[in-house]
Amino acid sequence: MTSTDTPQKAASDRVEHDLLGERTLPDGAYFGVHTLRAMENFPITGTPLSHHPDLVVALARVKQAAALANADLQLLHPDLASAITAACEEIASGELHEQFTVDVIQGGAGTSSNMNANEVIANRGLEFLGHTKGSYRHLHPIEHVNRGQSTNDVYPTAIRIALIAGVQRLAGALSELCAEFADKAGEFTDVLKVGRTQLQDAVPMTVGQEFAAFATTLGKDENGLVETARRLHEINLGGTAIGTGLNADPSCPQTVCRHLSHLTGLPLTTARDLIEASSDTGAFVQLSGALKSVAVKLSKICNDLRLLSSGPQAGFGELNLPRMQAGSSIMPGKVNPVIPEVVNQIAFEVIGNDATVTVAAEGGQLQLNAFEPVIAHSLLKSIDRLTAGCHTLARRCVNGITVNDARLIQQAEESVGVVTALNNVIGYEAATALAHRAMATRRSVRDLLLENDRLSPAQIDDLLSPARLTTPQ
Repeated sequence: MTSTDTPQKAASDRVEHDLLGERTLPDGAYFGVHTLRAMENFPITGTPLSHHPDLVVALARVKQAAALANADLQLLHPDLASAITAACEEIASGELHEQFTVDVIQGGAGTSSNMNANEVIANRGLEFLGHTKGSYRHLHPIEHVNRGQSTNDVYPTAIRIALIAGVQRLAGALSELCAEFADKAGEFTDVLKVGRTQLQDAVPMTVGQEFAAFATTLGKDENGLVETARRLHEINLGGTAIGTGLNADPSCPQTVCRHLSHLTGLPLTTARDLIEASSDTGAFVQLSGALKSVAVKLSKICNDLRLLSSGPQAGFGELNLPRMQAGSSIMPGKVNPVIPEVVNQIAFEVIGNDATVTVAAEGGQLQLNAFEPVIAHSLLKSIDRLTAGCHTLARRCVNGITVNDARLIQQAEESVGVVTALNNVIGYEAATALAHRAMATRRSVRDLLLENDRLSPAQIDDLLSPARLTTPQ
């Protein structure tokens, strides 16, 4: 007979049971037998639920709202509701998070996460009531903490609340990054440079315009991200197993939503069709797409920063990124664009996470999507990575960027792209011939124009002035 057949109980241990039998737990553990089995069943990532504190807090708030709603509806004794509420308040303040031990990737559509929360809250609530952990006849994880609920409405609701909190932080980080680019746009507003299309010389612009465009494009994605997150405010709490509300009071959905809105400060609403809301993960897919868009924009900008700062002798050499660390173990003096590089890698991961969310959402069947754990983990990871990436790029790169003025002026003066400004004056054909001659002789367009009596020096200065070249006429 093995030790798992007959629990070996030490003086400091306690025995709990479930439908599969009895198991021994350390008396100091606030989680119970269901969590223990999940820990054994899902040694997948080594990342516990506590790695996502927003989700742990959200689970506590959902349980707290349910307890308050059940007390309002006289389905739960006020003393039990108070004990549950007190335990949830502690968790929401950051305590007991280490007790949320199940792996973030798990089978069961999030049941293990829900049971982890039920057991921790019940055992802490028992202490508030003056009882020992595991004495569930006084406060039961399922009978009381989970009353009128199912994993299938608790878990997706908690995911939504956690994601909203994450999106708010990411929006703040994006706003900071946008502000840094905007500040640089002001600093470089009069610095002329050559614009490029397909890596070939195009028409002139200013470095300020280039940086302002970075700020604008990220600002658009910040707004889009916040708007997309509004869909997360619709919840299915009170729908229980599949949205029919079985085992919940008919007044539960609206009552628990009211309490949860108050606890979170969010304008939450109950879905009109709880059956649809219980199976649909469209809001997660849409949010993932918005996160991917942010990642793509950031990566493209970082590509530009790396290219524009390439060199220092044999590259573009237009920008100087802050020198953050030695770049080579063999090449003395080499410094690499490490901050844009790390943000590129963040973007690659987020794009991959979007693919995971997409196929997980598609893989749902009938009245439930069993793959919400990997959806939640992927989205929360993406939000955390992007938030850290935006802060890092803003603080350790963008705010310290300088320009190589002399190189930029030389390139602008020598570029044949300025001939585009002459199209409406000398015609496209003549301008093309002028461009070819400038490239063949390695002389500037200005010098060649001065040799032609068709335009006066004053006219040439006006046509090729930075103001005319970089602003609509």
